[in-house]
Amino acid sequence: MNKTTFAAFALASWTIGSAWALPAVAEEPKNTPETYRLLNLFGDVFERARADYVDATTDEQMIEAAISGMLSALDPHSSYLNAKSFREMQVQTRGQFGGLGIQVTMENGLVKVISPIDDTPAARAGIEPNDIITHLDKEPVQGLTLEQAVEKMRGKIGTDIRLTVRRGTRDPFDVTLTRAVIQVDSVRARLEGNIGVIRISSFNEQTDKSLLKAIEKLRADAKPLQGVVLDLRNNPGGLLDQAVAVSDAFLDKGEIVSTRARKAEDIQRYNAKPGDVLGGLPMVVLINSGSASASEIVAGALQDHKRAILMGTKSFGKGSVQSIIPLAGHGAMRLTTARYYTPSGRSIQAKGIEPDIEVKQARIEETQAPARRGEADLRGALDAPKPEEKPADGKAPESKPESKPSDPAQPGQTPEAQDYQLRRALDLLRGLALFGAAPTSAPAAAPVKTRS
Repeated sequence: MNKTTFAAFALASWTIGSAWALPAVAEEPKNTPETYRLLNLFGDVFERARADYVDATTDEQMIEAAISGMLSALDPHSSYLNAKSFREMQVQTRGQFGGLGIQVTMENGLVKVISPIDDTPAARAGIEPNDIITHLDKEPVQGLTLEQAVEKMRGKIGTDIRLTVRRGTRDPFDVTLTRAVIQVDSVRARLEGNIGVIRISSFNEQTDKSLLKAIEKLRADAKPLQGVVLDLRNNPGGLLDQAVAVSDAFLDKGEIVSTRARKAEDIQRYNAKPGDVLGGLPMVVLINSGSASASEIVAGALQDHKRAILMGTKSFGKGSVQSIIPLAGHGAMRLTTARYYTPSGRSIQAKGIEPDIEVKQARIEETQAPARRGEADLRGALDAPKPEEKPADGKAPESKPESKPSDPAQPGQTPEAQDYQLRRALDLLRGLALFGAAPTSAPAAAPVKTRS
């Protein structure tokens, strides 16, 4: 599959289903007299609207609206991209674009947030996965297509837009965001003791290279590296080839993902090449309801191969493949053409991936511990025996103040330090290392894999 085709599979996500059962092949549609009568109906409606609609419209506007309506009626992820929207999508997959930094879909005619992107206006304003956007600058979203709503949220850098947000059972509230250039640095890594924490916020064209560089640096800085937390929370997806490459980095063999279209002969399977860049070190993958599409491919592959423990909450459940089909001189169409399946044959569409260990996010707060009492507080307790020998120099040992390591999860610390799910993942890896599940010294890194 060439790069153009990979870019075409700009990620969706999936459905958990039965193992490897192919859907029945639908009979191919054929042109019939009824088809031509329906096309004549379209022509009649077009001509009447063109002649009698209250305001003048262009033929281009009406045709594009008709195409957009046809595609968006199929499913929430199929749509028409005019030339401008197509150019913006191409820029976005390269890792830099303008806007609010929010990944969205349509649900019941309203805009639903899949995930905010790290360090963007949307993330800083507190926009959360599953938020419903009902109004843009006090104008209702109902009646707009997804592309129209996205276009309204984009605009000149530095300008403001007011979103009306509905969250759970709360009353709707307004959030004002300032548009900015969204520079997506999709991979960030740091050490927590001897454990690496790798955050992947999206899957763009640079993700696999950035991941390998991050792992190389972690291995150089840790003494030794004992394990890795791969944080895929609020990762809305991206490019299929990048999801495959990231999964391949941690797998030594086996299938990563398959895509299945209407025709049985169109099945595509992607397999791992030999070599695990971590050399078998234990891994925990963090997911939540904002983890969609490409991030679900990675999580599903690592879970099925028992390469990592999944922790957090159930993922978004977007398991479909969207192909971007260029239309010469008229932008492109985004069409759902297949579904994703994990190595065990699960389709995640509309169901999501269940973590191995469910850990809901919680706030870490300091509590006043009761006064400590010990043996020395009991009446009549024996004194501690005095040492019988002195050091060779005849001097008594110096008393050193008791070391009190700081608690990284106390209020006033960084948001990362108060991240309950991350702390639990780190505790699990430290426990595995303590009981010998992790190598005492980090194994040599596997050679960098290449994919033709």
